[in-house]
Amino acid sequence: MRLYSYWRSTTSIRVRAALNLKGLAYEIQPVDLVAGAQRGTEYAAVNPGHGVPALVLDDGSVLTQSLAILDYLDEAHPEPPLLPDGAVARARARAAAHQIALDIHPVNNLKVINRLKSMGHSPDETVDWMAHWMTEGFAAFQRLIRPDTPFSFGEIPGLADLCLVAQVYNARRWELDLAPFARLVEIDARCQQVEAIARAMPDRQPDAP
Repeated sequence: MRLYSYWRSTTSIRVRAALNLKGLAYEIQPVDLVAGAQRGTEYAAVNPGHGVPALVLDDGSVLTQSLAILDYLDEAHPEPPLLPDGAVARARARAAAHQIALDIHPVNNLKVINRLKSMGHSPDETVDWMAHWMTEGFAAFQRLIRPDTPFSFGEIPGLADLCLVAQVYNARRWELDLAPFARLVEIDARCQQVEAIARAMPDRQPDAP
């Protein structure tokens, strides 16, 4: 498989970690988001949405949108599972993951921040914007997850954890105060001890500077 990815992309981190956890072989095709490569003709033919990640399967099928890719990976390669057993538990795990993937990420991604800057907002204002949504989202996430398990919903890292580690990386990048989120910091630290997740983090990617 071939994964179109950007080293710092939180959505790419999620998919890299899932591929690693499931022991699947893939090669990375870097897409430089800062340079605008995602809007080039060549990549637009792969992903008309101009985002990363995009996963090209062995048969040439192209999957886009990180949550859809993660759903595919869990269906096609169910071990280890990314969701807990039971319909209610699975819905709760998805809800926590969506708190980050659908409530924090969409308003904090590069194209939104660039649009804010083009409207006259200063760099400090855009950082404040991101911090606001991360703080709100992390507070909700911390209430949604289980309080009594090593990871967000069980004994092994799952969908919610993969969304979390990517967003915590971003939070630290922008110097968000994580003191109110001790449970999340603990989970992130535990995740970083899992080699499959550690290998997915930005600084270990081939396109990292």
